Amino acid sequence: MAAVILNCDTKRLHRWDYRAVVEQVAESGRFLARWHAGSCPDILPGTEAWLLLHGNNDAGSGLIGHGCVMSEPYQGVATREPGGTDWYIAVAFDSLLPLGEQIRPGTLRDALPGDLWDKANGPSLVTLPPSSEPVLQRLWRDYGPTTPDPTEVVAGTSPPGAVSNIQVNRFERDPDARRACLAFHGTSCAACGFSFESTYGGAGTGATAVHHVVPPVMLDSGYQLDPIADLIPLCHNCHAMAHGAYPPRTLSELRSILAAAGHIKGEVVSDLALRAQEDARRILGGGQT
Repeated sequence: MAAVILNCDTKRLHRWDYRAVVEQVAESGRFLARWHAGSCPDILPGTEAWLLLHGNNDAGSGLIGHGCVMSEPYQGVATREPGGTDWYIAVAFDSLLPLGEQIRPGTLRDALPGDLWDKANGPSLVTLPPSSEPVLQRLWRDYGPTTPDPTEVVAGTSPPGAVSNIQVNRFERDPDARRACLAFHGTSCAACGFSFESTYGGAGTGATAVHHVVPPVMLDSGYQLDPIADLIPLCHNCHAMAHGAYPPRTLSELRSILAAAGHIKGEVVSDLALRAQEDARRILGGGQT
C-alpha cells in the first residue's frame, strides 16, 4: 500500500490553530481532519500520510507531520467553486512537529530519491513511490518528535504493520495524577506484578504506565478524577492488552487472561516452605502420625 504526501501551506495551519492541534496530538494521540484528495483518487483506509509544509522559503517549509487515511474517498462540496463537488478523505494525524521544527527541504532533497521533493510541491495529495517510505520513516525517527516515555514508539517511524496504535487519555498522561497513583499503588503492575525497577534497576525508574479504569468518554463533563481510585499501574504489555478492546479490559479481566494462560504471579519457594506444604498435605490427607 503506497503512502501519500499531503501538501499544505501556513494558512491551513493557522486555520487549524496549529499549536493547539500539536498539543491535542501530544495528549490524545490523534487529530482528525478532512483533506482534499483531487479527482476520485484510488486511496484505501490505512494508507500512511505525510504532511509536507510549503512556506515562502526553505526555512518555512519541510516535513512536519505523519498520519493515516481513515476513510475511502467521498464527495463533498468544493469550497473554491460554489455549487461544485470534489473528493475528500479523512486523515488522522498521530505525530506532528511544532511549527519551525519541521524537517527542512535540504535534508529531504539529500535523502529522497530523484526529484520527489519537486514533484511533491504541487497538488494537495501526491502518491509516493514505495522506495521513499523507509527513507521517510528513517528521517522521522532521526529528526521527528520525541516522546516523554522512552518505551513508546513515535508514530511514523516503523512500518504500519509493525506496531499497534494504543490510545491513552489525558488523565493517564497527567504528571500529577500519575505521581499520586504510583505513590499509593506502587510501581509494580497491578495485573501481572512485573516491576521495571526490580528487573532493570535505576534504568527502569519511571517506565511504569498508569491506566484509567473507566474510559473518560463514558463519564459526564463534571467528572472529577480520583487518581487513587481511578488509576492503576500497569506494565506496557498489560496496558496494551487493556486498550486492545473497547471498552478497555478491566483489571479482573486481565488477571483472568493471565491465569488462563498459566502466567500467574509466582515466587521462589524456600526449602522450609516446601516441607511445610508436605506436612500440610500429609495432615489433610489423613496421614497424620
